Formats: sequence, C-alpha cells, structure tokens
Amino acid sequence: MTAAIQARRARPGPTRHARGHAGFCYPPGRTRPSQGCEVMPLVPIATLMADALAGGYAVGYFEAWSIDSLAGVIDAAEQGRAPIIIGFNGEFHTHAGRVLPDRTAWLGALGRAAADSCSVPCGLIFNECTSHAAVREAIGQGFNLVMPIPAEGETAASYAARTRELADLAHPRGVAVEAEIGALPHGGGDDDGSRTEPEAAAAFIRETGADLLAVSAGNVHILLEGRKGLDLPLIAAVREAACVPLVLHGGTGIDDDALRAAIPLGVAKVNYGTGLKQAWLRAVRAALGTEQPDPHVLLGMGGPEDALIAGRIAVREAVLARMDALGCLGRAG
Repeated sequence: MTAAIQARRARPGPTRHARGHAGFCYPPGRTRPSQGCEVMPLVPIATLMADALAGGYAVGYFEAWSIDSLAGVIDAAEQGRAPIIIGFNGEFHTHAGRVLPDRTAWLGALGRAAADSCSVPCGLIFNECTSHAAVREAIGQGFNLVMPIPAEGETAASYAARTRELADLAHPRGVAVEAEIGALPHGGGDDDGSRTEPEAAAAFIRETGADLLAVSAGNVHILLEGRKGLDLPLIAAVREAACVPLVLHGGTGIDDDALRAAIPLGVAKVNYGTGLKQAWLRAVRAALGTEQPDPHVLLGMGGPEDALIAGRIAVREAVLARMDALGCLGRAG
C-alpha cells in the first residue's frame, strides 16, 4: 500500500449532511452493530453528492453483475473507508437480446441488502436504461438513484419529457435521477459521440429537474486499452451553466491526472465497469485453469482455489486502485 493511499484512508469523513429535493438528511443514530462494526442504511444521493462536492472528492460507482462482484466492491469500500455507489446496469439486465430475463426486483433486493449491511455510506443505482417501464419499476424496487438514457433515434424533446415524468415519480419517494446530455464515443467502434453543450445542459436541467448530469467531455465508453484526458474547460462551463453535480461515465479509460483536475470543477461521481470485468475475467480464467476435480472446491466453498473468491478479490483490488484518484479513500471515517 502506498503512503498516499494510507494518508487518504486516514482522512476524517464528512461531518455535515445536506438536503436536496430528491433526498433527505441522513438521521443521526441510525446504525446497528453487525459483526463487530457499525452499518448504516442506504444514504440519500443528495447527501453523498453534497459531501463529495464540499470535500473535494468524487464518489465512485463501481458496477456489479453478480453477488461476488458486488461483494468485491463492498470489500473495497469498507477496506478503504470510502463512500460508494453500488448498482447494476439497467440496459444489460433488461434489453430484448437477453437469452433469459432478469428480475429488477431481485437486483433491487440484493443491492439494498448489500447497502444496508455496509459500514460506509452507500447509494444504489439502476444505471443506464432506455426502457421507461424498467426505470419506473426500479424506482419502486429499492434503488435510490435511477438513470434513464435516450433510446436509439429518440428525440431530445421525448427524452426530456420522459426524464421529467420519472423525476416527478422518483422525487417524492426519495429517489434521485441522473440523466445525460451529449453522447460518449465507444472505444470499440467508429462512433465519435457528441460533446455536452453547456447551454443545452442548463435548459435540460431546468426542464426536467434531474439531480445529476452525465457529461461527454473526452471520456469514452468501454475503452479496453489505454487512458484519455478530459476537456476540463468544457466540464467547468457545464457545471457553471447547469448547477448540478456532474458525472463522468467511462471511468476505466480516464487518465488519473485529468480526473483529479476535473473533480474540483464539479465532478462528484465517476462510473467504472469495463476495468472491473476485465480484472474479474483474468482472475476467474486463471483460477479455472486447474485439474482440481472437486467442483465444490472450485465453486462455492470459498477457499483459495474458489474461482468466485478469485474474482471477488480481483474486483476489490481493481476498485481500490481507482479510489486514490477519486480522493475518496478515508472519507467515510
């Protein structure tokens, strides 16, 4: 462990709590003992974002896709004493091309149980989903942050109207809404995306009441190799115009120095997914490359040869490696 990471983990956590139109103050004393540590219920997104902006750090959303990957994210947050947002990709779990359907209620129940047993401040997102019906369902299934995204070919007016409807449904239930203006390029394709325009971002926030805004400012979705910089003046301009916490998707492919420079400009949340799956796959493939004949040793017993334990540890280490640039280590006290 580097001296820098040790120092960040020792930082005191936030002492104040904020109130937003999609959240409520986290009440004091709502903790209960669990396995020798204190745990806390799901923390409002408004509180997580306000504390991040005031503290000069960003909260990482580290996307899970299974129980062991989710456990690895929680392991890292608790080890690093860092506030965290956990959750699942709504588009991956609901799109029509799935061989078998997933159940949003199961995802919400799993995420809520993980958050409620976590000893650091934790939010829960149903991330990036084009299905209006699925996002509506997620609002009632335990998530406290949802993110509708435009469907292919959807007009800006239609997306804004859907986001407004979802915000009106979500806010009375203590659920925040993240939305996007601009489109990220994809690392594996020819799509160049489109940068966020500050004036369009401001108008969208006024019209929809969205609580967080994901921006396109040089970041790239699913960048499999390398890192890229960010358009820092654009990020500053969008923050000044829109006046809401900003989100960077494609965290795996963002250069650490660029990320550190973007956080004081209003970036309060950064999304990671690709790098976590890459780390998990490397570890699981290596763990399965054995002649061990007992399937229980390889899956389920939790010993050193268990492939899912290998994946969980790999996710934990991948998350910890990214938290230093976010500045969130040690912020949970």
